[in-house]
Amino acid sequence: MNYFQKRFTPSQADAVRFEHPGAKSFVDNETGEFRDSWRIFRIMAEFVEGYQFLSSFKNEITILGSARLPATSVYSKEAHALGHLLGKGGYTTITGGGPGIMEAANRGAYESGGESLGLNIQLPFEQRTNPYVKKSTAFSFFITRKVMLTAPSQAFVCFPGGFGTLDEFFEIADYIELGFMMRTPIILLGSAFWKPVLSFLEHGAFKQIHALKPKDLSMCHMVDTAQAAFDIIKTTQDQGKECMLAPSLFQCDVNVNWRIFRIMAELVEGFEFLTGLVEDVTILGTGHIKQGSPYYKKARMLGKKLAQRGFSVVTGGGQGIMEAASRGAFEGGGEPIGINTQVNYKERINEYVKRSIAFNFPFTRKFILLAPSKAFVFFPGGFGTMHELFEVLTLMETGKMEKVPVVLVGKAYWEPLVAFIRGMLCKKFKTINASDSTLFTVVDDIDSVVKFIVRDRARHGRAHKKAVRS
Repeated sequence: MNYFQKRFTPSQADAVRFEHPGAKSFVDNETGEFRDSWRIFRIMAEFVEGYQFLSSFKNEITILGSARLPATSVYSKEAHALGHLLGKGGYTTITGGGPGIMEAANRGAYESGGESLGLNIQLPFEQRTNPYVKKSTAFSFFITRKVMLTAPSQAFVCFPGGFGTLDEFFEIADYIELGFMMRTPIILLGSAFWKPVLSFLEHGAFKQIHALKPKDLSMCHMVDTAQAAFDIIKTTQDQGKECMLAPSLFQCDVNVNWRIFRIMAELVEGFEFLTGLVEDVTILGTGHIKQGSPYYKKARMLGKKLAQRGFSVVTGGGQGIMEAASRGAFEGGGEPIGINTQVNYKERINEYVKRSIAFNFPFTRKFILLAPSKAFVFFPGGFGTMHELFEVLTLMETGKMEKVPVVLVGKAYWEPLVAFIRGMLCKKFKTINASDSTLFTVVDDIDSVVKFIVRDRARHGRAHKKAVRS
């Protein structure tokens, strides 16, 4: 029995093996081999099938929320009411197709005679297609499923949820802020749940590190009833048959255009770029931190210490925290690696990066950026950092990625969010398990980060050797 088999059941192993490039390095972590042609073809097939599935619908509204909230929950009742209003109003209700909030919304749309769609994800546990979905399609990969959930909609309604809902919320907000999606209302239903999130963003990302502007938060509309959400939705317009996958439009008709081949090319190039990468740590955080900031100094110190211990340092390749970590790795004699996004056909890369790759599509870049690492270290950041954090946590929570250390640097910044996760998600709403709230560690000093990562590497090395002998 090998190391991979020991850590997962057969169904979980299949899910991990094909979902994310991060899993493969733990199957054969000695070579860092990521080139898997079948994975590429499966991802591309899901893109084509997903867009063909969505091409015949109009007036799409995406409803997001926890699969774990019961039908008796006030939020499930409001989701049912909203689905009913959408169905009667001629809108297409799109959900993840599962239980909880998704089932309630689909049920409302179904009972009112409206279009009720489900975009399901195949998981080794919990997820199933609810009986009120009229038309559905299923995905093996989070990358394709999330693009389909977000691309065609003219409004998004986020109910209380867990890591997955927060990942979806922050990703939508990030892509709108960056101009990769049209400015579309994000409706947050449930002020008791969402007010702490917006407060964290306002006091942390906006006031402390200036990673957000007031207009970035103005796209979020907090309400408490289905009717209030519907009143906002009525002010929106159908996006037509075009889906925003990049600043240029991607046509969502039956004959998917040539951009599908660009997505495929970027994935192939990304996997090729990663091949051979084994001893690496990914460092993420805002690009707005200046050189005099304590966080800049800490990221620089971390990059240097990791390089001196033989780790490659992977960042987004840009400024701020990314530049600091790359600079430290460069000064430590290491190999700073940048995985960047092109904006207006220009690669934004800092001068300390030795090896880099740039992507046109934000989701292909993120798929490669969140590929295998010995650890993920998050410094303070805005929408982008938040959605990268919650995607990593979601992938680990659902068994789609191997569990590795996730370290949040800066207690003063992160503690309000940690309190929200452990108090609201874990205890009050029960949208995550108690064990999920221990997937990350919060620290202040860089030596603790390094010791944690080195200790985990040694532990995994011993487990790998034991598995090989067995």
